[in-house]
Amino acid sequence: MNHTGEAFSNWKIKQDIVAVVVTYNRKELLKQCIKKILNQKGASCDVIIVDNASTDGTGQMVREEFNLPQVLYKNTGSNLGGAGGFECGVREAVHHDYEYLWLMDDDTLPEENALAKLLEAGEKLAGKWGFLCSAAYWTDGNRCCANIPKKTIFSHVREKDYSSEIIPVKMASFVSLLVKREVVENVGLPIGEYFIWTDDYEFTGRISRMYPGYLVPASKVVHAMKVHAKPDIAKDDWGRMDRYFYLYRNDVHCYRQYGIKGWSYIILKDVYTTGSIILHSKEKKAAKVRVLWKGFQEGLYFHPEIKMVDVLKDPTMKRGRRPEN
Repeated sequence: MNHTGEAFSNWKIKQDIVAVVVTYNRKELLKQCIKKILNQKGASCDVIIVDNASTDGTGQMVREEFNLPQVLYKNTGSNLGGAGGFECGVREAVHHDYEYLWLMDDDTLPEENALAKLLEAGEKLAGKWGFLCSAAYWTDGNRCCANIPKKTIFSHVREKDYSSEIIPVKMASFVSLLVKREVVENVGLPIGEYFIWTDDYEFTGRISRMYPGYLVPASKVVHAMKVHAKPDIAKDDWGRMDRYFYLYRNDVHCYRQYGIKGWSYIILKDVYTTGSIILHSKEKKAAKVRVLWKGFQEGLYFHPEIKMVDVLKDPTMKRGRRPEN
């Protein structure tokens, strides 16, 4: 994958923590996100903005609003999807030797102590963790249904569990996820070939097979997604069907790694979704069913590469040095 980039000439690492934000054509939300990151209380971090070749003036906005020593803007040169963007951003952060990577989408708005609360939880765990995630809420104050971490393959964290200080989880989303550099060096990067959807569950699931992961309810973010809903092929518009192919293909690759439990989950889920399409879809029912099962079929033979990071082989990526374009 060819990553072309651009950086501010005054960029220099100031912190041991970096927020990695992936964006595409949402400059106003991105602006809010960056401001929230830079205004954190009790902890601070640098910012790497990975722009998937936005066409809405995102780059110009970042230059005008955030031409700061702690902000790096990187344009990928093409739309790599969310998965490709995080693969690129995580690689960049690890190459620059940050200790902690704080991953989030451009519509994530962290509360002012969100990062500090994650770090506090990490200290209480005596460093024995692979990833920590925040509690995500929608703009109306309810839990964001698209970002509830999973305790097992089959179950999500229940609302009553949020009263606990730290909750063990197996999978979480890229809506405020803190991960250690050393963990990435051991398990590899997010899978860019996923393009969109399930890359976060695959990545955190891969981590949790080697290290424990936790939800930290005291660390809160707002996920300002336009519509408060999980992806639903039965109710979604036909114009968005191309992305559902990736969802069902990626799900098969992600969950087949868990053996019979994973296969049971994905088969039951896809059979249930097929029934939901037939019962509830208002248009192109047969075509939507074909998209689902085409993705499933492609997932059976999908073997994307998990890329590793070796900073020692790249002398241009040293702490405190400007990255080469």
